[in-house]
Amino acid sequence: MFPENFVWGVASSAYQIEGRDREDGAGTCIWDTFAREGKVLEGANAEVSCDHIHRYREDFALMRLLGVKHYRFSLSWSRILPKGTGEVNRKAIDLYRDMILEMKKNGVTPYITMFHWEFPQALQDKGGWVNRESVKWFENYAKVVAENFSDLCEYFITFNEPQCFIGLGNLTGIHAPGLKLPLRDTFQMAHHMLLAHGSAVLALRKYAEREIKIGYAPTCSVAYPWHKPGAGYDPADIEAARGVYFGMKEELHNWTWNVSWFSDPVFLGKYPQEGLEKYRDYLPEITEEDMKLISQPLDFMGQNIYNGYQIRAGADGKPEYVSRTPGHGKTASQWPVTPECLYWGIKFLYERYQTPIYITENGMSCHDMVSSDGKVHDRNRIDFLDAYLSGLSGLFAEGVDLRGYFAWTFLDNFEWEKGYHERFGLVYVDFATQKRIPKDSAYWYQKVMESNGACLSGVKTDKEKHEILFLNPVFTHNIWGGNRLKEDFRYPVTGEDIGECWGIAAHPNGDCTVKEGTYAGKKLSELWKEEPELFSNVEKDRFPLLIKIIDAKDDLSIQVHPDDIYANARENGSLGKTECWYIMDCPEGASLVIGHNAKSKEELSDMIHQGRWQEFIREIPVKKGDFIQIDPGTVHAIKGGLMILETQQNSDITYRVYDYDRLSGGKPRELHVEKSIDVITAPAKSAADSVIDTENVQKNILCPLYSCEHYEVFELDLDGNASFEQEYPFLLMSVIEGDGLLNGQLVKKGDHLILPGGFGEVELQGKLKGICSAV
Repeated sequence: MFPENFVWGVASSAYQIEGRDREDGAGTCIWDTFAREGKVLEGANAEVSCDHIHRYREDFALMRLLGVKHYRFSLSWSRILPKGTGEVNRKAIDLYRDMILEMKKNGVTPYITMFHWEFPQALQDKGGWVNRESVKWFENYAKVVAENFSDLCEYFITFNEPQCFIGLGNLTGIHAPGLKLPLRDTFQMAHHMLLAHGSAVLALRKYAEREIKIGYAPTCSVAYPWHKPGAGYDPADIEAARGVYFGMKEELHNWTWNVSWFSDPVFLGKYPQEGLEKYRDYLPEITEEDMKLISQPLDFMGQNIYNGYQIRAGADGKPEYVSRTPGHGKTASQWPVTPECLYWGIKFLYERYQTPIYITENGMSCHDMVSSDGKVHDRNRIDFLDAYLSGLSGLFAEGVDLRGYFAWTFLDNFEWEKGYHERFGLVYVDFATQKRIPKDSAYWYQKVMESNGACLSGVKTDKEKHEILFLNPVFTHNIWGGNRLKEDFRYPVTGEDIGECWGIAAHPNGDCTVKEGTYAGKKLSELWKEEPELFSNVEKDRFPLLIKIIDAKDDLSIQVHPDDIYANARENGSLGKTECWYIMDCPEGASLVIGHNAKSKEELSDMIHQGRWQEFIREIPVKKGDFIQIDPGTVHAIKGGLMILETQQNSDITYRVYDYDRLSGGKPRELHVEKSIDVITAPAKSAADSVIDTENVQKNILCPLYSCEHYEVFELDLDGNASFEQEYPFLLMSVIEGDGLLNGQLVKKGDHLILPGGFGEVELQGKLKGICSAV
């Protein structure tokens, strides 16, 4: 669970939302110039953007209404200091002070970022970050910020994503100012930026009107360990990922996408040795005084994390990259969807730097649009955030000091060189009319914040879990088995004697595995022990039920099962066996052995010992769709030509009374005559009470067939649409005919699945027949 004081918030940047006003007194920044040069997609600019400088009151009211209580935003350096240094623009100071006061009126705590790429053009003209004077420029800016806002704000962040504004802006030229500088210049810039950070920390603390908290917010894609689906993480793979994450893996032409070069100096007081050696030909002079200044003590570390890549230990012990699967999830901006990166990134960072952490940005761009109902339904964003956030709760038990999370971003905005092509917001902005429409994700995130993360699907609570558990069946060969499981159901089995499909089983003789998803590869018995919340924490020492499909080519032996008390005493603590049959198919005029004709125990014993089988055995006519409950002590046998679905206790205890004198391997099969006589009920239940006719069962509902202390069984005859609430501890389903969609996922004949506890609403469409059961 998330700690009580965990910070949930949203983030933005000044240039991306504010817009301009002819009377605002703001100076020009490098992004203004970049846009005017036509370097932004579709010729876009940020002259209006979200018009936040005129609409911030309604925007902060909207934050309040959507439950936002923490807001990370940036100040525009060139708005406050139009020339970068010198005269302060009082209109900007008044604007930002009023913004902060308005935030507080709406119950929103401000977190100021000093620099989110809005570099003054006047200073760029003097060489920008390549100029050593940039350290003093930024220090002076920090002084102005402290003097004017520290009375209203407690939290300050110096720089946002230096990897981007140095690498994208000055190495590859994708971002403003659009330069492709020599490598030596970019390393000089990075060093100056880090010195500016240290100088700003000193200035903030010196000129602040009260005690403040200061942090720094770099970024980078995360190397996280590969693991086999359904299995745990190998320590060697974890170590390999950690090594790559903090290593110097990048090619020189893209060197800035690095974690340790931009964080080790700040938090450890030194550049990484690997980098000093790799980049030695391009480095500026670095002194002890420099490192002392750069590594000023900080109160927290911010980190912006969006995606990652998998690493494993190769056969030679060296790290190797694991290719993404074909068709892997991507956002609208074509970034990979990798939820694991948030957990592993924060874990690795805290282990290395031992500093409290805030996730200062995380989110996704979607192809959002206003639907015909006037709303914006961004289910992809909800699923993305849910997956990323769900993994975080485990960090707290591991001692990681994760303080908060800021979703990027509150409003759709100007997305740098992509203009208005990308929408990251929780709130939709119609840029033509400036109308704001909270997306479905905004309301979802409100619930996350209000519940302190308890409503996240991956947080281990009794809240809803929406993952369907599809199972891989287990098959058994039998002398009486046919081939319909292979031919009719197209199960991937070999042989002509596959008599049984154990569709849902967690028994030592047949333990199904999860086919896909979070628990792929896990045995059902393991899942029962390790993830009890999936089964509503039912207090039983083993998974309680077993579902089979039986294809009988020949007659099965005459059998009987003991009850729990008898089996526990004589079969090494085993469960007894209560079961029921649903007849999936049978020939015309079919019958089953159900019960017997003896009127007493004495007569029963005589008939068995004297081999008076024709007198003893009672056959009952049956047809497709009949349901038969078989209590312990009931004599029973499946006849050749029948296919049934069997729901039973999780037990394989069976006593054979008679096997038609058949041989197996040249020898008669073992019988259990005396145990059978012990447990057979005499007289038997009447033939009329033994079979339930389901021919007229109501369609499109979960229709009850039978209930006893061990299970409830239902038939689902779907023809069209149906919905119901999954209110059972867990619900088992075997599809025996047809196909359809279950909550948007294809289910078809032969599928066996489990809907976990708290699954919520089940929505079905199609034409199928399923047999369901619950405890």
